[in-house]
Amino acid sequence: MKHIGSGRAVMGRVMGGMAEVRSEGPWIHADDGRRFLDFGGYGVFILGHRHPAVVEAVHRQIDTHPLASRVFLEPVAARAAQALAAHTPPGVDYVHFVNSGAEATEAALKLARAHGRTSVITTRRGFHGKTLGALSVTANATYQTPFQPLLPDVTQVDYDDPADLEQALAARRDRACVIVEPVQGEGGVRIPRRGYLRQVRALCSAYGALLVVDEIQTGMGRLGTWWGVDVEGVCPDVLLAGKGLSGGVVPIAAMAATAEAYGPFSRDPYLHTSTFGASPIACAAALATVRAMEAENTVARSAALGLRLLAAVREVCAPYEGGPVREVRGRGLLIGIEFAEEQAVGELLLELIARGVLVNHSLNSTRVLRLTPPAVVADAELDLFLTTLAEALRSTADRMSDRPTR
Repeated sequence: MKHIGSGRAVMGRVMGGMAEVRSEGPWIHADDGRRFLDFGGYGVFILGHRHPAVVEAVHRQIDTHPLASRVFLEPVAARAAQALAAHTPPGVDYVHFVNSGAEATEAALKLARAHGRTSVITTRRGFHGKTLGALSVTANATYQTPFQPLLPDVTQVDYDDPADLEQALAARRDRACVIVEPVQGEGGVRIPRRGYLRQVRALCSAYGALLVVDEIQTGMGRLGTWWGVDVEGVCPDVLLAGKGLSGGVVPIAAMAATAEAYGPFSRDPYLHTSTFGASPIACAAALATVRAMEAENTVARSAALGLRLLAAVREVCAPYEGGPVREVRGRGLLIGIEFAEEQAVGELLLELIARGVLVNHSLNSTRVLRLTPPAVVADAELDLFLTTLAEALRSTADRMSDRPTR
C-alpha cells in the first residue's frame, strides 16, 4: 500500500490476501500454507516453475559470471542465439536479446524505422506491450489514452481480414511495417482462419512492407508448434520471442530477424543497446530452456496435452453453452473460454482461486478467461483442474442465475 501502490494492494486483497513465496512444476505456494495449481502465468511457464535444468544453468552462471562488462565477446549469448535460431523459421538467423517482450517490440519498431518503414500497421485487439512504442501498437484505448500522443502514423486494421490490411498497405507502399500475432492471446485467444498468415506474408511482400510476427506469447511451443507461423510455413522478416524463453526462471526476450532485415543492427552494434540486454545469466536461462525443450520433446507434449485439455474443457463447459458460456477455443496450451457477460469472468476467476487454481483474464477481451498451463502437467493434475473447473462453473452459474434481472 505504501510503496508499491494502493491499486495493487486492493487487488491483492480481492484475490485472497495471500503472498506467493515458493513454486515448483505447476504449483505455486502461498505464505498461508496453501498451494495453487498454476494454469495461468500469462504464458511464461511452459516448462513449469523452477525447471531443474534451467535452475542449474542459472546457478552455474551466477557462480562464474552473471553479468558482463559489455567490452569483450560474450559466449553465452552467442550459444543461446545459436540454439534459438536452430528452431526459428528458415532464414531468421540473427538474434537480439532484450529483457522483456515489450522491449522486443521496441527493438522491432526501431529496426523497421532504420529501413525507412515509419508507418506501422497493427491489428485491433492486438497486444504488444505497454512501453511507449509497444503501447502505440497495442490497440486498446484503456491503456493508450492516458499516454497520448503516442507514435505517429499507426493504423489499426481488423484481425483476420486481409482485405482491410491490403487497403492500408496500398496507401503506404514501401514505407510500412506490419505487426501481427499468429493467435491473439490478450485479445481473447482469437484464432484466424487457415491461410491468413500466408496472405499477410504475401501482401507485405507485394507492397514492400516489413513483417513482424509477435510470438512473445504464442511461441516456444505454446501452440503445440515451436512458433505459430510454423502451421502455415510463413517466414517473417522479424520474429519476437519471450515469456517461455525465460524457462520461468530469469526474464529474457528476443527479436530474431533475417540477415537482410537485421542489417542495420548487425553493422552497428551500438545502434540499439541495453545495459542488461543479453546478460550471461539470462542467456544461460534461455539456452537451458531450449535444450530442455529439445530433450523433453516439450513442443509435441504441448500439442498432445493441448488437444486433451481443449476437448475436456469443452465437455465441462457444454452444459453452460447458450447460457453463460459462449465458446471454448484454443490451440495447443493456449485456451480461451468466452462468456456472455464480463462479470462471469471475474466471478469464475475468484471461484477458482478459492478452490486452489490460478488462471488468467485477457487484457484486450474482458469476457474471455484464458488458460496457459505448463506442458509438465501430469494426468492427476489435469484431472484436478477439470474437476475444480466444473465445480467453480456450477457455483458461478448458480450464483449469477439467482440474481434479479433489471
